[in-house]
Amino acid sequence: MSGNRTFTMLKPDAIENGHMGKIIDMIIQAGFSIKAMKFTRLTEDQAKKFYEVHAERPFYGELVEYMTSGPIVAAILEKDNAVADFRALIGATDPAEAAEGTIRKYYAESKGRNAVHGSDSDENAAIEGKFHFADSEVF
Repeated sequence: MSGNRTFTMLKPDAIENGHMGKIIDMIIQAGFSIKAMKFTRLTEDQAKKFYEVHAERPFYGELVEYMTSGPIVAAILEKDNAVADFRALIGATDPAEAAEGTIRKYYAESKGRNAVHGSDSDENAAIEGKFHFADSEVF
């Protein structure tokens, strides 16, 4: 059964390029409500922990460096079928392959600087949401 909450993170490139408001507006226009949101910056330790699933991959060091290079916006979103609907809204990881009208098609620079993160399952949405909102009851 699909859940009604998901986690997203607007990445440093989206913030740096001034796309934060446009992306948030697309999220709201797509029918999501924002249950929690914060503007923050990941420390190296936080980024390493959040992305530890990729620790053995060759891009891990670059990913950690990128995710600590500037501020991010972390948010919990709510909507029926939240994970799948949000993944459809953000589009493919590679913006060249992303469908028209998706966040990544509009705002991502490359596969590595792809503007936004979206949880890939209900389970990971809960894990990722709790990582960023440990003191909250949003999940």
